[in-house]
Amino acid sequence: MCVPKDSSPKLAQSDQWIKTFDFDGFTADMKKLGDELEKNQGDADVRHLNKMIMWSNMCGLVGLLTMGFGVSIVPIVALSTFTFTRWTMIAHHTCHGGYDKCHPNKSRWNRFKFAVGGTWNRMCDWFDWMMPEAWNVEHNNRHHYCLSEIEDPDLVENNLVDMRNAPVPTFVKWMVLPLLVTTWKWFYYAPNTYKELKLAKWRKQGKKIPEGVVPSDAVTVRSLIFGGTPFYSFTEFFSIVIGPYLLIHFFLFPLPLLAVGEYMGTGHDMYISAVKNLFLAELLTNFHGFVAIVTNHAGDDMYRFREGCRPYSGSFYLRQVLASVDFWTGSDFNDFMHGYLNYQIEHHMWPSLSMLSYKRSQPLVKALCKKHGVPYVQENVFWRTKKTIDIMTGSASMRWFPEEYEKKFLERDAVMELEKKNKKTTLLSDKVMEAVLE
Repeated sequence: MCVPKDSSPKLAQSDQWIKTFDFDGFTADMKKLGDELEKNQGDADVRHLNKMIMWSNMCGLVGLLTMGFGVSIVPIVALSTFTFTRWTMIAHHTCHGGYDKCHPNKSRWNRFKFAVGGTWNRMCDWFDWMMPEAWNVEHNNRHHYCLSEIEDPDLVENNLVDMRNAPVPTFVKWMVLPLLVTTWKWFYYAPNTYKELKLAKWRKQGKKIPEGVVPSDAVTVRSLIFGGTPFYSFTEFFSIVIGPYLLIHFFLFPLPLLAVGEYMGTGHDMYISAVKNLFLAELLTNFHGFVAIVTNHAGDDMYRFREGCRPYSGSFYLRQVLASVDFWTGSDFNDFMHGYLNYQIEHHMWPSLSMLSYKRSQPLVKALCKKHGVPYVQENVFWRTKKTIDIMTGSASMRWFPEEYEKKFLERDAVMELEKKNKKTTLLSDKVMEAVLE
């Protein structure tokens, strides 16, 4: 996608706030709040995590106990919600390090331990289509620190460029959407996260990207089958990434129901019902995940950026607000059903905090944005779904942050970083002088 260049420094009406924006003041306020939130994490955050784990496990238990008694809405919703919340709440925030410092069990609830290290750990902690190690690279590193840049692997506007540019009426594109939103985790997300893991290893090894290969292009099951990718084969992808989940979750997991069915005189009916419920739950959890996840950073009111920025700099904090959206917030039940992704602005500003910290910080961040005149978007998740679909189909486009101010803020980041280093050097010199005088 071509990056537009500003032909005039004149700002659009929606960007007028930038003229009077106190960049330094905003940066200082956000850094101070982040430090306070991190210091205040403790036992309450662990208790809240355990509560959410209990709710999630209860959904899984209900699904487990009912999935063999015919196809019905109860096991489908329960199994779908378990899969959704195990990923979005428990794995998501643990893999970010949200409980590294406050959880007493460091051997499990740690970003370097949870779900990684083999299929058994994956099954015990977070079993899904995506390989946890691959997701940690794609999401925790690439997405979070390249938000709304061309290097962001989750940039909807770039990933759906073929659909956006397809020479067909919009209603035809809408007809494809049900298939996309109910299969996206295994069709797009699993292969693309694995690509990012392999790409990271290539970069670490100093291997050159083959000519003609664009690293930011998404890898999907379709592209694997029909065109392939230099990063890995379909056989490798199936055997390591999606194969274990497909075979174990959908076919081996309900096997005990064969014995139960024989004992109860129903034959294979209970097993077949369970398999059907698991597959239908998969469709629902894909839809649930699409609505709560894909919509976080897409819409005609979300900004895009041309260049990368320093993590936790003023530009970084500003971009997390301008390229993210919060949904309705409030009760634990509301937050549970959103997978705690309704605090996306706060999560992107400080990725390694707990779920409870985001709930605490949301009104404070919103107030600081109002103080500094920074647009803070918070809307109903279904309205954001409509805005995301408009981006996917090409009916709308995201905003580009004014190039002149993007460069200006990046330059200010560099100056502030230099001032910070000089201050540390000065303080060290003062300590040395004090030691000499003593």
